[in-house]
Amino acid sequence: MAVSIEFTSGFTDDNMVLRIRSGGGESLLQAVVPDPALRKGICRFMATVELKEVSKIYPGGVRAVNRINLAIKDREFVVLVGPSGCGKTTTLRMVAGLEEISEGTLSIDGRIVNDIAPKDRDIAMVFQNYALYPHMSVYKNMAFSLQLRRRELGLTKQLIDQRVRQAAAILGLTDYLQRKPKALSGGQRQRVAVGRAIVRNPKAFLFDEPLSNLDAKLRVETRSEIKKLHLRLQTTTIYVTHDQEEAMTLGDRIVVMKDGLIQQCAPPLEVYEHPVNQFVASFVGTPPMNFIAGNIDNERNFVCGDQTLLLPDKLTKGLGGNYHGPMVLGIRPEVLSLANEGRFAGVKNSLHGMVSVIEPLGDKADIYFTLPNQPPMVCRTETHHLAGIHLQAPATFYVAMEKCHLFDPAGRNLSSAISARVTD
Repeated sequence: MAVSIEFTSGFTDDNMVLRIRSGGGESLLQAVVPDPALRKGICRFMATVELKEVSKIYPGGVRAVNRINLAIKDREFVVLVGPSGCGKTTTLRMVAGLEEISEGTLSIDGRIVNDIAPKDRDIAMVFQNYALYPHMSVYKNMAFSLQLRRRELGLTKQLIDQRVRQAAAILGLTDYLQRKPKALSGGQRQRVAVGRAIVRNPKAFLFDEPLSNLDAKLRVETRSEIKKLHLRLQTTTIYVTHDQEEAMTLGDRIVVMKDGLIQQCAPPLEVYEHPVNQFVASFVGTPPMNFIAGNIDNERNFVCGDQTLLLPDKLTKGLGGNYHGPMVLGIRPEVLSLANEGRFAGVKNSLHGMVSVIEPLGDKADIYFTLPNQPPMVCRTETHHLAGIHLQAPATFYVAMEKCHLFDPAGRNLSSAISARVTD
């Protein structure tokens, strides 16, 4: 008979819970054993998560998630990001066991858990709405899950108290342990929800848009706390957000999703600098990338209306043959400059547009302008360069062509070698 052996460890106590399970997940033996080797760092438990051809199909044949493949390494912080309805939360809920997997397999530490109950997957989830018990104190909220499974986990009241107080110290909640949730700020409530997950010492943390209910300033502060927490605990983390800025700042890798498919999975800067397609390029970056529809002539010029841009070799390598025809040029706002700045000045690399909106942002400013028969464009510049720029007046912008992207009519990025993992 196939069996599996697993341990559950605390981060303050000196005991481990040893479990031996049958291949079907039935508990055959459970015992509390000392773990001095673990405390000395001699051995360590892995926490990998792998999805193979995983799909979620709702009644009517609606595929919320469509055959995705994703391998998350031990200690890694992976962020699922995308617009509403892309399948990111559904994917997270399948990992948590809150949604049934329609197709494919989900493995945690090499063990297939498709049919394993959420409570037996040894993971902890932090929800968007905190999900705190309003009648309980902070202490009781954090201790509740441990008290429910005290005998199963082999925990004494003293060990539970140690876990709760250490988690509270990590999160700066020691002075609030006797308060009720209604007496806390939004950021403090979110920290309680995180603390409730920490005390369980799970194999993996799952975060479902935990910062979306916070104001902008608190969101930035809490985001920093989550990053520092991960660096301290080194626990595998899967984080879901629709905010690409959160994804860029938190993740070791980000997974950009659309319509239930993974569009690109790579480190944040690689996704930003080398987007695999036009959707990823438009979604990652604030302000988003500008797009100009045009044609490439026989001399490898990009022509849009009466304006012509000379394409450098970097952008034409992916074309092959003697291609000429429709194409889309992608330009990040920061690779545009006003002519009076002097940056990026060159040969056949200027655009002449009409200024429509100026947005001062402190030391930076966004200048929105229009070209004939094209979507609005934006240039990010330094505020002191705004002198002489007026609304509803023409302006000239230089383009750093070496930093642009070229997309074919299907939206594929032809301008650079892509090393990111892509799921079609």
